[in-house]
Amino acid sequence: MKTKRIVITGGPATGKTSLIDGLKEMGYECYPEIIREFTKEEVENKQEEELQSNPIVFADDSLQFNINLLHGRQNQFKSSLDSTGDLIFFDRGVADVLAYMDLFDQEYDSYFTDICHNIPYDAVFILPPWEDIFSLDEGRFEDFDEALKIYDHLRERYIFFGHKPIIVPKDTIENRIGFILSQLEE
Repeated sequence: MKTKRIVITGGPATGKTSLIDGLKEMGYECYPEIIREFTKEEVENKQEEELQSNPIVFADDSLQFNINLLHGRQNQFKSSLDSTGDLIFFDRGVADVLAYMDLFDQEYDSYFTDICHNIPYDAVFILPPWEDIFSLDEGRFEDFDEALKIYDHLRERYIFFGHKPIIVPKDTIENRIGFILSQLEE
């Protein structure tokens, strides 16, 4: 079986990390969300009132923040090329960076889109906004209305780059994992 590289994406507080953790527990190779480590650096020297919406907005250099994030996700993909596992999962992919930049009306050039065009994920699963499980934490700045908009931008970006995002139903972690694995068997 050819190795499949799969993105799990969606807006904030949709259960992505719980899914990735569940897949990891089952023995699958998984790459974690990396934005929190970048966010931590940006938050350290900011006052509470400066922490608005998303780190790509309040970063000292938001373009560089996004370049670093894009490279981080690109490097995760490159690292996965050495793997021999059947299924490899990523908590977000490169197109997520552009979706968030679109949401916050940030400009980007072909450097960003070229990287996204050159990362051949085999499948993209998107988790829809789910108000019942939505919550804020110290690393999450978007409210639920923004989460709805982010979802739309994520779908649009992945479609733009030739993917057909598969919507993961709102359900238990186990059932969501079962859904994803069954889709990958087809």
